[in-house]
Amino acid sequence: MAASPAAAERLNTGDPFYFLYKHVIFVVLGMIGAIGLSFFSAINARRIGILALLGSLVLLIAVKLYGYEVKGAQRWIDLGFFGLQPSEIAKPAFIVFAAWMFSVGKRDPGIPAVPIVFAVYLLLIFFFIQQPDFGQSFLLTLCFAAVFFFAGLSLGSMMFLMLGSGFAAFMAYMFMPHVQARIQGFLSPGGEDNYQTERALEAIRSGGFFGRGPGEGDVKFSIPDGHTDFIFAVTVEEFGFLISAFVILLLAGFVIRCFRNALKLNDFFCQLAVAGLATMIGMQTVINLYVNLNMAPPKGMTLPFISSGGSSMLACCFTVGLILAFTRRRPGAYGFGD
Repeated sequence: MAASPAAAERLNTGDPFYFLYKHVIFVVLGMIGAIGLSFFSAINARRIGILALLGSLVLLIAVKLYGYEVKGAQRWIDLGFFGLQPSEIAKPAFIVFAAWMFSVGKRDPGIPAVPIVFAVYLLLIFFFIQQPDFGQSFLLTLCFAAVFFFAGLSLGSMMFLMLGSGFAAFMAYMFMPHVQARIQGFLSPGGEDNYQTERALEAIRSGGFFGRGPGEGDVKFSIPDGHTDFIFAVTVEEFGFLISAFVILLLAGFVIRCFRNALKLNDFFCQLAVAGLATMIGMQTVINLYVNLNMAPPKGMTLPFISSGGSSMLACCFTVGLILAFTRRRPGAYGFGD
């Protein structure tokens, strides 16, 4: 509600609350989907996650062939009523797939679970970089490493993933002007590429402890992505540090509760899937906050559940539905510490 009027004015939508109404529609659709998914058994929820991964791969190919471009990035495919970003759905779906493969590999060491997961991971990274979307690539890598760690796999494999990621980041910086410009802009404050970040910091300073009041923010009108990537800066400007800290605590509480439930689950796959999905929400939140506070270069990363964006909201609700399905109390589901 706070960010919508500024975004609507910049984009000439005609209705100051256009983005609010749009957001509410996706919230309702996402909640219906999350609640419906939560009633599935863990096995069926896993199957839905894997089917979502297959569907995402098909859509990523479609984006490459038929997707449309926004601000130099071709990440969306036009569905008529909104633009779908398949990479958003691919992240939670891949985490479910990775958790499943690692659990299968633990039961049957003869199955090459690690090479299979690595192959799918590299395929997704290939599609993400083609768009280009290094923010999602970075987040997917963090989540993959987290699931790897939770699965208790070899230190050598973890080191291979870390060194490979570092080398890929170095090559991206050396040979991709888009990445080089983002990093150099971050290291050189005051440049043209840092315009949004500077305005975001100005909005945060303007908000202070209690904020300027609902609808009273001025700096938000000069932040082009104030309703998406920089929604946190708009929140601080209008509602202050106090309410903004409460929002962060809510997201942190959600992640912590997921981990607490995961530790008590009997099923190894459910443990890995819930921990990985919670990590995704937590790391996406941290990355968004880092960008808003100029502690990291802009990555096009939304604040979960809050930023405007249909694909992001549906993906977050899809993630919640999976978590609820895997952690729902049923006979034999819980054992450790329950």
